[in-house]
Amino acid sequence: MAQTIYWISTIIISAFLFISSYSYIFSDATKEGIKALGFPDFFRIELAVLKLLAAILILIPNLNIQLKEWTYGGIALFLVTAFVAHLKHRDSIFIMLLLVVLMLTLIVSYIYLHKRI
Repeated sequence: MAQTIYWISTIIISAFLFISSYSYIFSDATKEGIKALGFPDFFRIELAVLKLLAAILILIPNLNIQLKEWTYGGIALFLVTAFVAHLKHRDSIFIMLLLVVLMLTLIVSYIYLHKRI
């Protein structure tokens, strides 16, 4: 059961990161949103690459545990900063709730990572 919960929660987080990375590169609304927050365009590309890397690393089953934990830390930072950015941008409550659900899903994934080891 621990394996199943781990993989479901991990795949959800990874899928979100893949979609987010895609939107950072191809979505005009995301590009404008990042620009409106005052970040330079290269920052958007860097975040897209880092999210893509995190989405891949979190899915590798036998990855070194320290690297896996750093990946979880990086993803948590993505989610917290996204929450703050969307709050500042006064985006809908739906986006805020989605980010909270993703944070909880990340916590579940992290807990079950250690339960299955």
